[in-house]
Amino acid sequence: QVQLVESGGGLVQPGGSLRLSCAASGSIYRFNVMGWYRQAPGKQRELVARITSAGSTNYADSVKGRFTISRDKNTVYLQMSSLKPDDTAVYYCNAEPYWGQGTQVTVSS
Repeated sequence: QVQLVESGGGLVQPGGSLRLSCAASGSIYRFNVMGWYRQAPGKQRELVARITSAGSTNYADSVKGRFTISRDKNTVYLQMSSLKPDDTAVYYCNAEPYWGQGTQVTVSS
């Protein structure tokens, strides 16, 4: 059974940084695309960033230049810098058709 296990969320002040990690276990295959989504209260889940097995990436406009996605086989990372209160959300790891349980990121002073 495939599981995506996230870690690294927490509370950070505006302008700070956090690094999220997501490890996929239970699969012998390399996922072609892995990504991060987020959902803020009262809003729909949205794509933050994704990366292919070849290393191609794409980002939401709102995080370009601040967030960096990377991966090592079936582990994906999201380095978040210059965080803003608008980045507050539950962040979910995705490797279709699987989802992680979510990790809370709160940006507040």
